[in-house]
Amino acid sequence: MAITPYLLYEDVAGALKFLSKAFGFKKYGSSYRRPDGKINHAAMQLGDDLIMMGYPGPKYRNPKRLGQATQNLYINVDDVDAHCERARKAGALIIEEPQDTFYGARRYGAEDPEGQISRRASKKRAAKA
Repeated sequence: MAITPYLLYEDVAGALKFLSKAFGFKKYGSSYRRPDGKINHAAMQLGDDLIMMGYPGPKYRNPKRLGQATQNLYINVDDVDAHCERARKAGALIIEEPQDTFYGARRYGAEDPEGQISRRASKKRAAKA
């Protein structure tokens, strides 16, 4: 069993490029286009995990349309600080600098150009007493 987030983007092609450059995602499978030629649906992979993404159309709203975040992904990475610098150089807005948490992980937060928020963290270590 797995949970696969489905994120909404006005510019799916732009999201594919940004998520690859900033966060290391790789395109997965085929993408599907709308009648106007723009990408309507695509998927990306990071390690063994997938995310799907699509154009919101008239019935749904993404953070860009709403003006606020609608979710927050939490993704484990090996080197939080290096990952943060990669994301920063690619143009991600760093909303939380790398820090050690009370629950024993190291994490940072980022926002992509369309307002999707995510946190990257190291695997949980034993919490300090």
